[in-house]
Amino acid sequence: MSSTNSANHRKNVDDACEDEGISPISHVKSSGALTLSPELFEKLYLTPKTVNAGDLRKRFANPTPLGLMGFVISAFTFSAILMGWGGATTLVGVAGIFYFTGPVLLLLALIFEWIMGNFFSMMVMGMFAVFWLSFGVLQTPSWGIAASYSATGDAVEGAASKGYNAAIALYLMVWGVWLFTTFLFTLKTNVVFASIFMGAFTSSFVLGGAYWKVSTGDYDMAMSLQKAGAAIFFVVGVLGYYITVVMMAAEMRITVKLPVGDLSHFWPRSDIELADLEKND
Repeated sequence: MSSTNSANHRKNVDDACEDEGISPISHVKSSGALTLSPELFEKLYLTPKTVNAGDLRKRFANPTPLGLMGFVISAFTFSAILMGWGGATTLVGVAGIFYFTGPVLLLLALIFEWIMGNFFSMMVMGMFAVFWLSFGVLQTPSWGIAASYSATGDAVEGAASKGYNAAIALYLMVWGVWLFTTFLFTLKTNVVFASIFMGAFTSSFVLGGAYWKVSTGDYDMAMSLQKAGAAIFFVVGVLGYYITVVMMAAEMRITVKLPVGDLSHFWPRSDIELADLEKND
């Protein structure tokens, strides 16, 4: 019976890898009982496979889709409002997404990614968690940030001031530089994940330009840039939704082929070194 179960398990793993276009000979054994190829591991965790002590990946559920879900819901809401869908004009009414929907799920995912030793996905969760939190602060009137830019303490006047908008523009451009840096590292994972960061850094620069135009009084161009940046970010949300569904389908063992465009095979393989490390561990 034991050998039959083992054979069935091996066949299931082989079938899963063939679905991903992976040669079964490249399998390496993880620190738990489940055998995953480096390519399939990167699809599930969005980070290169590394060796970790213990069997945390066996005992804990994959936290990556949880964090992505928080990001996707926030991204869809954020971009739809900036594009003015349904007559929406301000983010104040949904400031909760910047404190709870996005950051709470992302921070929970960050903690478990760290525990499980998933470096890159941990970095991604942390980045977007603080991004949403920072915008939550901007959209919460009780913080009085916009009002502090007005001599009379008027929030509307402060929100239209040169100093306020130039500061946010610079902040978004700094984010754009960092997101571009992160994009370069996503080229080790897959096309969908890399496209998410390509869209994110592009959107960050475009939205930064919108705030910059407000600071100079060019409101028509500012609105055009805002809608363009929001549209790009909406596409980022769509891509995030897609890769989250892909990961959930894989975790739920749904036999549907959803490609992500694996890029790991363009990089030098480290299967032998990885297998040696796991064997020694």
